[in-house]
Amino acid sequence: MTSPNIILFSHQPSLVEIVKQAASAEGFTLLAYQSPADLQPANRPSDAQKNRPGEPTKGDDADHFAAIVDLLPKLILIDLDNLAINWKKWMPILKSSPATRRSPIIAWSAGLSAETKAIAKSRGAEVAVTEEVFLRDVQKIINKKARKFDTEGIKNACAEPLHPLALKGLELFNAGEYFECHEELEHAWNADAGPGRDLYRGVLQVGVAYLQIERGNYNGAIKMLMRVKQWLDPLPNECRGINVQKLRSDADAVYQQIRELGRERISEFDTGSFQPVEYQ
Repeated sequence: MTSPNIILFSHQPSLVEIVKQAASAEGFTLLAYQSPADLQPANRPSDAQKNRPGEPTKGDDADHFAAIVDLLPKLILIDLDNLAINWKKWMPILKSSPATRRSPIIAWSAGLSAETKAIAKSRGAEVAVTEEVFLRDVQKIINKKARKFDTEGIKNACAEPLHPLALKGLELFNAGEYFECHEELEHAWNADAGPGRDLYRGVLQVGVAYLQIERGNYNGAIKMLMRVKQWLDPLPNECRGINVQKLRSDADAVYQQIRELGRERISEFDTGSFQPVEYQ
């Protein structure tokens, strides 16, 4: 499973330390940054192909948002007084991106005016408060707003056997029948009310991404592969007999390849390189 990360953008070391302690008390890892330059994306495509749907198409911003996506934050905290962050531009992008739109944004300012509060909320902040209120209630805010995973529930669910419909879906996936695979796995997902159902959603979205690549739909494939992270990353490396670690790695490799190719060259992707899902 990935670490439950909270991202903080602030230029105040003392504030960062307070938030770090509050995050730790709630079981989260705080990753604090002062400026976009502090963000280090795991993978950097060529300058010509940095664009993602709903995100900057050129310049360093694309790398910065790639880094945020890689971190899969459960909560994003933004100090509106930190002039190194163009929050009016960044917030709408974070809330429109398939990979980060489910991550709540909390914002604050030392002298928060009614106008600034209204702008922050219109740009995507779920909560906008004064710095005094934020520091007073920071642990309560993290507890209430940060996205949490049922770690024990996921562990127990992953020890269960695959649903028969899921087995059929995996067979179809490995046969390259991605549309039909989607139908079977969706039925399996609907039949499962527990935390293990996200395994099926993750696999089916990888299949949909591969189908979009076959159809030459660059944007559709990118969106699916970005969404996949939120379903597969919380899972252990093996779940219900499926090698989740390999599936994540395979999907990420495809994602990096099509980003390198870009929208104009998506037809050059070798669909014969799609890897099967390993399962027992």
